Formats: sequence, structure tokens, C-alpha cells
Amino acid sequence: MSTQVLDRAVRLIDLLARADGPVRLKVLAADSGLHPATAHRLLASLSDLGLVLRQGDGYGLGRRLAAWGARAPGPDLRALAQPLLEDLRDRVRESVNLLVRTEDEVSYLARAVAEGRSLRVEHVIGTRAPLHVTAGGKLFLAAAGPAALVDYVARTGLPRYTEHSLCDAADLAAAVTEAGRTGFARDVEEAEPGVGCLAVPVTGPAGTMVAALSISAPLERISDTWLAELKGAAARLAARLGPDARY
Repeated sequence: MSTQVLDRAVRLIDLLARADGPVRLKVLAADSGLHPATAHRLLASLSDLGLVLRQGDGYGLGRRLAAWGARAPGPDLRALAQPLLEDLRDRVRESVNLLVRTEDEVSYLARAVAEGRSLRVEHVIGTRAPLHVTAGGKLFLAAAGPAALVDYVARTGLPRYTEHSLCDAADLAAAVTEAGRTGFARDVEEAEPGVGCLAVPVTGPAGTMVAALSISAPLERISDTWLAELKGAAARLAARLGPDARY
């Protein structure tokens, strides 16, 4: 790869990094000063390398860049979040989780498990679950926008995990729209029978969603009165995230 090609590729990646969501080819070409055909060719190559992700009719940063960023110096999201997770756990007396998006799934990055409960929910750190059956996943879908949701439905086919899973595109779209409108999402036995969850987004310095904070519990104990505590914890975590934080 020549220096000129590398410079152009970095220019496109910088534009995507500064954007709040997917960016159309026409906008990327104009803002980068590249001919649309040149920009399209570079974006295709970057996509093949996992550095750029096609999202509906636009482009976003690829997961490979996130993996590289995780190895860069700077505060770690997990370390920043853990004290807040434990504080929230103690306040609501239920299990609390921090989730990030990994392609079409959420990954459990950190947790604080409920104590003193004979019946509690425990998610193993590192495990994954599909976006459409998790509260945090619905928030990530809302943040990605309608076109990305259509692509997600087409890619995955919305497999069923329980009788309550949202496997109809219209039902999922309604739930995702509601999550975007209210700023929180819920999972009612959609991933696991008898388990419920409430989640809110965590935003980074640029105002984009970088993680989800959730409370999981047996369905009969789920309470919307937790939302104020949940949103407060998410706001405190967002305030700790500087521009050099690793997600």
C-alpha cells in the first residue's frame, strides 16, 4: 500500500471516528476530498479487512479497530465501571452487568452479582447473546438507526430463544423505537425463561453509545423503580470516560 493510499484510508477512518452514526458514501467522499469511486474502492478494502463496517446505506468503524483500541494505553472501561456496578448492585440488591456490542451480539464485559439471594441471575463475563433478545441489544440497535436494524433482521433472521423472543421484524422495530424514545429497554423472558432485565445506554465523550448498563433478576422481582438508579449510574460512568478511555 502506497503512502498516498494509506493517507486516504486514514482520512476516511478519521471521518467515521468523528461521526455519531453511519455515514453515507456521498458525504465521506465530499468531506475527504476524494472522488466517490475512489472512496468506494477504499471503503470496500477497509471493510474486507474488518476496519470498516457497512451499516445500511452508510459506513461505520469496524470491530477490528475496537480490538486494536483495547490494547492502547488509557483507562479501561471495565476498571472504570466496576465500582459503579458494585454500588448499584448494593442499592438494588440484584445483579448488574456492563455490556458492549460485538457484531450482532452483546458481550458481557463486567458484572456485580447479587449477594444474599438464594435465587439470582448470573451472566458469565465474556459470554454473548443476540441483540434482539437482550435489553442492552435493543439499545444498540436503536443507536445504530433504522437502516442498520433492517440489515440486522436480514442477516440474522431473528432466531427464537424462548416463546417470548421478538422474532417478528415489526415487533422488534416497535421495541427498538420505544427504547430509543424512552432511553431504556427491557427484556421480558426473551433470552431465558423466568428472567427479566432493564438496561440503559452509556455514552462516550462524543455522545455516542459505547456500552449498556443493565440489571437482571428473576422476572417477578423486576421493577421500573430501578430506572432512576440505573440512569444515575450510567451518567456517572459516562462522566468518567475521557477521550483516551478504552472500550
